[in-house]
Amino acid sequence: MAFLANLFGYVLNFLYNLVQNYGWAIIIFSILLKLVLLPITLKQQKTMKKSAKIQEEMNSIKVKYKNDPEKLNRETLDLYKREKMSPFSGCLSSILQLLIFLSVFYLVSRPLTYMKKVDSTVINNYTNEIKENGELSSYPEIKIIEKKSNEDENVNINMNFLGLDLSKVPMQNLKDYKVYIIPILYIITTFLNIKLSTALTQNQNKEKKKEVKKVDKKDKEETTEDQLESMQQMTNSMNYMMPIMSIAIAIIAPLGLSLYWFVSNILQLLERIVINKIFIKKEAEE
Repeated sequence: MAFLANLFGYVLNFLYNLVQNYGWAIIIFSILLKLVLLPITLKQQKTMKKSAKIQEEMNSIKVKYKNDPEKLNRETLDLYKREKMSPFSGCLSSILQLLIFLSVFYLVSRPLTYMKKVDSTVINNYTNEIKENGELSSYPEIKIIEKKSNEDENVNINMNFLGLDLSKVPMQNLKDYKVYIIPILYIITTFLNIKLSTALTQNQNKEKKKEVKKVDKKDKEETTEDQLESMQQMTNSMNYMMPIMSIAIAIIAPLGLSLYWFVSNILQLLERIVINKIFIKKEAEE
């Protein structure tokens, strides 16, 4: 995580030096990161579409060899080899998302270390001084920026974004209504993403059900129904698990993190809509 956070820090600091505002730097950083990850996203979508297409053959194999687990596993692996797919292709994307998730949290919670590259000795001295004054904080570097930015240019970061102080932590400023603005916008866009993702998954499942009209129809339909229901439950769990965890973190993290997530949600909404239309158009042409 530290490696990625350090790498992201160079980019964020470069953007900050251009715009001289932490909030706008985070927004531009979010857009650039989304563009860099776009090829991976497109590949993931293609894999999902391809996986949906071979699902019918998978169901046939499961029905045909339901009493022979060894043969079932062998035929399943052969199918993946023929289609040049990996059973774990979806996991790689999830792991990458988790790494980025944690790395950005590291970056935003410790901007002096990862973004400004301030010497650790300076940070420790300021931290000890703040502790001696009885001003403890879960994010010492954020507190240093708040208390020492006027005294030391090296720890000065302009965190005033459209009247919002991005260094503030909602849980520590419950009486300040402004700290709720970005987290609320983040929560709204999170559930819009979930709703869109669920709608797309349901449409795909409807198409799969329409295709199940061939060999061993009765057994096959039952197998497919069970599988689709299981897949839907798994998708719903995954859709809600990460956002719920993110919301919990957003309450106890600096607002800069919520801003990054909010912008990422907006970009993800646009990305899903555009990519889905592209794939639908391509399928119609085929």
